[in-house]
Amino acid sequence: MAREAVVIGGGIVGTAAAIGLQRAGFATLLVDPQASPPPASWGNAGHIAVEQIEPLASRATLASLPKRLFTADPSIALPLRGAASWLPFAWRFAQATRPARFERGKTALGALMRDAMPAWRRFVAALGAPQILREQGHFLVWTHQANRAAARSEYAAKDGGTARYREAQSDEIETLTALMGRPPALAMRCLGSGHIADHADLFAACRSTFTGRGGRHRVSRAGLTIEAGRTIDGGQAIVGGRASVILEDGGRLTPDIILVSAGVHSAALMRSLGHRVPLIAERGYHLHSPGDRWPGGLPPVVFEEYALIVTRFRSGVRASSFLEFTSPDARADPAKWRRLRQRITALGLPFELPGEEWMGSRPTLPDYLPAIGRSRKASNVIYAFGHQHLGLTLAPVTAEAVVALIGGEASGEGEAAARDAAARLAAFDIARF
Repeated sequence: MAREAVVIGGGIVGTAAAIGLQRAGFATLLVDPQASPPPASWGNAGHIAVEQIEPLASRATLASLPKRLFTADPSIALPLRGAASWLPFAWRFAQATRPARFERGKTALGALMRDAMPAWRRFVAALGAPQILREQGHFLVWTHQANRAAARSEYAAKDGGTARYREAQSDEIETLTALMGRPPALAMRCLGSGHIADHADLFAACRSTFTGRGGRHRVSRAGLTIEAGRTIDGGQAIVGGRASVILEDGGRLTPDIILVSAGVHSAALMRSLGHRVPLIAERGYHLHSPGDRWPGGLPPVVFEEYALIVTRFRSGVRASSFLEFTSPDARADPAKWRRLRQRITALGLPFELPGEEWMGSRPTLPDYLPAIGRSRKASNVIYAFGHQHLGLTLAPVTAEAVVALIGGEASGEGEAAARDAAARLAAFDIARF
């Protein structure tokens, strides 16, 4: 009989991993409290950001915070009502910016990023939907001449990993000028990044593949409980034995593998096993317009001075912005959408307002690295969460890492491969906290 796996969390990371576990021979159940994809996966800008190999926990980010926080139109918000969440996070974030720790994080994240785009190609091929992936790169635009020299210097020296930057060519400048109604002060083109054609298409292809291969989906809240005892797994002592999934209707499951990939709710699940997880909800806001005034075929455009990215999808145009650190259950701030509309208007963009409003929570850890590994508290628990801005980017390569951690095949013949995978993922082990 096939071994069994339960994946808790139906976002893009959990969904990709569920499909990967299926391909590895596991009978897989996907458990999620929502019938539709969770907000963080559904509401992102669709950008496959392979160029972002430097963790945002850096001295450069720390130095830029006053400007981002204390302007007339700040791009980062630390609401007082959420201070109990962001104050401890801010302290850990500052510690993570130490140069040596930043360099270790960059090395680890860069290694993961190197295979991110190839993993995406393998993923959409396995879905039978290669058209979902668009490898067009993206534009970065500055509108103020005063920022031109500094931006050009920064991106001339910027390490983009497998991606590279160049200044926009004359035909690209013409396109951007027509878009904005005036020429940009500076425009750069990043080559090597990509985006998805549409979120609905992606999740429809995932659902079709998963259920078509016998995967089961259950809409339910889930908790974890752990048995007392000690086991040896892969030569490592596991205190606590095996974990079980407790469903809200009272059902109890003890599969061979449990994957915790529940976004901002992963911290509570891991805490029930005895893990300390300083996860915060880094909330983002977007407006989505079904209008067709935005040029078709144009890759995502990042307006650097406005902290704004605009992406054209099959279903419309999306403008995304703002970072807000607070509790995931806090009320949305309507002022964010008002200011987002003001930014779109100030740029003169062909974006039909008012647009459909959305707010969702990115699961973020203080060092801006994901948590990927095997629990030292429960022998059958793997975790993959905390991908912050990079959930979509890293979903397929994370899914491959999860499969590698369990030895690759359900036959159990990949123990050496599992040990090698754990060594490669050591920087993402939750024990670092």
